[in-house]
Amino acid sequence: MSEFKKLYGSCDCGDVQYFINDYPLFTQACHCKNCKKSTGSSFVIHTMIFEDNLKVMGNISSAELSTGSGKGYRAYFCVNCGVYIYCKYNIAKGRVAIRTKTLHEPINPQAHIFIKDKDPWIEISNKDICYDSMYDREETWPKDSLIRLKNKNL
Repeated sequence: MSEFKKLYGSCDCGDVQYFINDYPLFTQACHCKNCKKSTGSSFVIHTMIFEDNLKVMGNISSAELSTGSGKGYRAYFCVNCGVYIYCKYNIAKGRVAIRTKTLHEPINPQAHIFIKDKDPWIEISNKDICYDSMYDREETWPKDSLIRLKNKNL
C-alpha cells in the first residue's frame, strides 16, 4: 500500500472542517428509502472509516434518524449551514460513515446497495457492484479493510 495522504473535507459554509488520517475502509452508495428520505435525494454515498481516524473542527450538532433495520443512526451536521458531515450507525461500533461528497476529493463508490429501491431514472453502468439489498461484507470489502477491522476487534 502506498503512503497515505490525509483526506480533507468540510461543510458548505466552511465552519466545519475535518480530516481523515488513515485509509477509508469502504465507500458505498445507498439507494434505500430511509437514505433517500434523510438526504432528500436519490441516494447517499458513504465512506466508512474508523471513528478514531476522524478529526472534526467546528461546531456540529446531531439528530437520531431511523434505518431500515430499525437500529438507527446519529447524523452529525454543521450548526450554521446544516450540511451533514458524518453518521454513526448504532450497529457499526467504532466506525463512522462520512458523507463522501463533503470530501474535497470525493471517492467513487465500491458498491451500490438497495438498488431494489433505486429510482428508475438512475443508471449504474457497473452492474458488478450492485446489490438488491445489503452485501456480504466478507465477500465485498477489500481484504486489507477486513484485516484492519479484525485487528481493531470491532
